[in-house]
Amino acid sequence: MDKKKIALIGNPNSGKTSLFNILTGLNQKVGNFPGVTVERKAATLSLDKKTSVTLIDLPGTNSLYPSSEDEAVACDILRDVHHPDHPDLSLVIVDATQLKRGLLLASQIIDLGLPVVVVLNMIDLVEKAGNSISIAKLSQTLGVPVIQTSVLKKQGLTELKSMLQQDIPPSPKRFLSIPPGFQPALDQLKPLLQTEQDYLAYQAFLLPEQFSQIPAEVGRRLQQEAGLEEGKRLISNELLVRFDRLGSIEDAVTRKLSSPGLKLTNQLDKVLTHSIWGYVIFVGLLFLIFQALFSWASYPMDAIDAGFGALNGWLEQVLPEHWTTDLLTNGILAGLGGIVIFVPQIAFLFFFISLLEESGYMSRVVFLMDRIMRPFGLSGKSVIPLIGGMACAIPSIMMSRNISSKQERLITILVTPLMSCSARIPVYVLLIALFVPDYSVLGIFNLQGVVMMGFYLLGFVAALVFALLFKYILKYRNPSVFVTELPIYRKPRWESVGLMIYQKSRTFVVEAGKVILLISIVLWFLASYGPSSRMQQIEEKYAQVLETPFSDEALQDSLMQAYEAEKLQNSYAGHVGKFIEPAIRPLGFDWKIGISLLTSFAAREVFVGTMATIYSVGEGEANMDSLLERLREERDPRTGKPVYGTATAISLLVFFAFAMQCMSTLAVTWRETGGWKWPLVMVGYLTALAYLASLVVYQVLV
Repeated sequence: MDKKKIALIGNPNSGKTSLFNILTGLNQKVGNFPGVTVERKAATLSLDKKTSVTLIDLPGTNSLYPSSEDEAVACDILRDVHHPDHPDLSLVIVDATQLKRGLLLASQIIDLGLPVVVVLNMIDLVEKAGNSISIAKLSQTLGVPVIQTSVLKKQGLTELKSMLQQDIPPSPKRFLSIPPGFQPALDQLKPLLQTEQDYLAYQAFLLPEQFSQIPAEVGRRLQQEAGLEEGKRLISNELLVRFDRLGSIEDAVTRKLSSPGLKLTNQLDKVLTHSIWGYVIFVGLLFLIFQALFSWASYPMDAIDAGFGALNGWLEQVLPEHWTTDLLTNGILAGLGGIVIFVPQIAFLFFFISLLEESGYMSRVVFLMDRIMRPFGLSGKSVIPLIGGMACAIPSIMMSRNISSKQERLITILVTPLMSCSARIPVYVLLIALFVPDYSVLGIFNLQGVVMMGFYLLGFVAALVFALLFKYILKYRNPSVFVTELPIYRKPRWESVGLMIYQKSRTFVVEAGKVILLISIVLWFLASYGPSSRMQQIEEKYAQVLETPFSDEALQDSLMQAYEAEKLQNSYAGHVGKFIEPAIRPLGFDWKIGISLLTSFAAREVFVGTMATIYSVGEGEANMDSLLERLREERDPRTGKPVYGTATAISLLVFFAFAMQCMSTLAVTWRETGGWKWPLVMVGYLTALAYLASLVVYQVLV
């Protein structure tokens, strides 16, 4: 017998996902809802030793009339009794500080005839303001159980779990009186929907295109027979009627006094959303974040660095000389070591993003940036995917579904890859360390952090410029109206912050690790082997160096380096790199960089693992210091000058700032745009931009 399915549904910022996280912890299974790319989170919750249920975290929505794909998924699950995730019970999470807004959604679900439990979250904020809500009276009015909780303080969770063990019947109450004139049409729709609920049939009558059970010709005919011309007007009327009735309910169950939390929020917003100081503070916060990525993360990075170096050295001592030992130390560990070392910086980035979201400040950022975005054909809704692009372009492109205008959504998708994602952090850190000294400016700021922030700003400016360009290409003139709610400021729930850091860091390592493991093995083979005749000649040429110890260690080390360099140059990897070298030489790149550029299209962070693999072949170390030292020592055989000079490092940084992020970004763009036209446009313009910008930078600086 299947477990009882319980859906968590609520408005955005109601605490729905935070409640899901605290109830389920690390037991979540993350995937996609069937047939769509909307993320699905589900988990098994044990209520006691004998009873467990399946919790499903539905996408947030404001009502059962969806305006985006995410909201449509939530509505479909609640409407369709045959949907695999259709719940046996709906937990409707309501923000107690926004009672009427949350009860709108709750009243619609009650009218569908579904069993409902209302979870009144953030009740502590209401009490802190000196106000109170009569839970008993609210429960009686709605006809459903009401549980008061504070997810932040973990209050009410025991009562909630106890309630979930009970059989909850649907509410006998109904909150919408459907005009009698529509009843004949509803009676014809009910058999198709396999329901006896008038309200479900009424929704199908107004929006038949959202119900797969309703043939298009049937929906049109019924609307014509009823003289229905404007379904949206009836929807607006319904929402107004509900708000009016719910306003009376709110007044009846709430005792309102003062609201110091709201007063504090208003005082902070006078500064944080100010037309000048709001932007100054936001840029300052970004500046502090990038300082932390370099300064605070350096301690765990050094520990990881030393750990991989020690492990590699130990394995070379205890394992016999064999190609498998070489593969393990110089192939697999070299590649993985070049990625794991950056986990602290990834964790810090998501730590700060989570803080901004949990505290309510992210909504202010969206509000502020809306003023800047409009001239470029974007709106505040576009800011969410763009800011998310600083973490990863893939979910950010999917988040653009919340944008109602198709043209604005397309522009947002096309420019999101210009935002520097977290996968670029390892590349930025490595290359910035090559030419920017690690010292403080004014005794507080790390110069490397300043440069790194500059490249993030470069990507943002480029995104705006190309958004403007696409605005004119697509002849887009009317950005969508942007409306957002600014929630009151609240303390972050540290469990949610920690869980987000864990999930994102784990995804980064696991997903990148799969690609890196494969690429590291391939690269090790390509860099270790080559045409047999030529490799045999090199072995014979350096036979004395390999077999006879020299009294002059410096001379022997020099000869060994020459041997390794010549072997790599004549390997299969060397042949591939030299084939593309003429095309990238004007950018300051040699054939080794060329190999890394090709592999990094699988995932940007693979660039560092590739460099570590290439430069540690024949060496026993995979740590950051060794890689930097090898890069600094690398010389151009034609000129004798350093390969990784300032001009080359900056050219490579600019290339990575603008180039297409990865093949996964290309794939998700194909899926979201429904074809190959726009993905090809994306990869074409980004590649051209990266090449030309890198070419100009190198030729000017060289």
